[in-house]
Amino acid sequence: MDVALPEALRAAIDRRLEGQGRAGLAQRAQALSEGYRRGRASSALVKGEADALAYALTRTPATYAAARRALEEVLALRPAFAPTRLLDAGAGPGGGGWAALDALPGLTAVTRLDHSAAFLDLAEDLAAAGPAALATATRLKADLTDPALGLPDADLILAAYALTEVPAATLPGVIDKLWSATRGVLLIVEPGSPEGWRRGLEIRTALIAAGARLVGPCPHAAACALRSPDWCHFAQRLPRGREHRLAKGGAAPFEDEKFFWLAFERPGPAPAAPSGARIIAPPRPGKPGLRLRLCRPDGRVEDTEILRRDRSVYARARRLGWGGTFDPEAPQ
Repeated sequence: MDVALPEALRAAIDRRLEGQGRAGLAQRAQALSEGYRRGRASSALVKGEADALAYALTRTPATYAAARRALEEVLALRPAFAPTRLLDAGAGPGGGGWAALDALPGLTAVTRLDHSAAFLDLAEDLAAAGPAALATATRLKADLTDPALGLPDADLILAAYALTEVPAATLPGVIDKLWSATRGVLLIVEPGSPEGWRRGLEIRTALIAAGARLVGPCPHAAACALRSPDWCHFAQRLPRGREHRLAKGGAAPFEDEKFFWLAFERPGPAPAAPSGARIIAPPRPGKPGLRLRLCRPDGRVEDTEILRRDRSVYARARRLGWGGTFDPEAPQ
């Protein structure tokens, strides 16, 4: 299912685009895209309002869609999770915060952290059209890698496409800082690239060693069974509006954002045992049935074929997609 920006956010971005030269925006968007592909950080690429707006036009829809999808998966695993305080770490123009408020309308206090004043200014302007918790969010201009930085406690900490820009040498300190401030769930969303997955595995190992309990997407806390050149990632389709297509120089009315997510929680009363395996590749239909690549609760990765003749199980499997969970023993 497509995940589109909330109408209020889309309209707020459109309002900011009024009077902007489309050719200039497209050039800035292209420069940002090329810079990120070369591994440059936002601090070196986003210099002012125009750069921030180009980013919001071209990247906020994807950031929102990936964060929203990851939050849905967390809530499927922890349906009782009801945070009131959000820390959006590395907020950019604020797309992740919008996703959090859409998924968790009970959030009442938001802190928006970013190193860029241009991003924070734009996020505040866009949030004026959103839920009250976003419109009144606390602004924190800071660099996550600053050793002196103290973070406010939060029930939900979201780091969406933020840790990918943290130098490897300072990543352990940043992870420790985020986890120390987490009172409920720490949700990390990274690019769905081999490098994003490898960084995710480093984060996963460090947090499990620190005593964090893994919520997902893995149905186990054992070492990952995947080996290069394979890697774990997911995809979320999102629609592209006219301005979005023009800025990115594409004709397709949609794009598929590839991403990787990890969620951790403070240990407490043991939750229900994980149910089912995670589907870690697009299901492949065939004449005999449906082939699923599964990450199982025992730590194995296995290709499983669901045969058409097993009608009830096959009917259930057909409704599932890449990134979902499948339990052939679940009641109908």
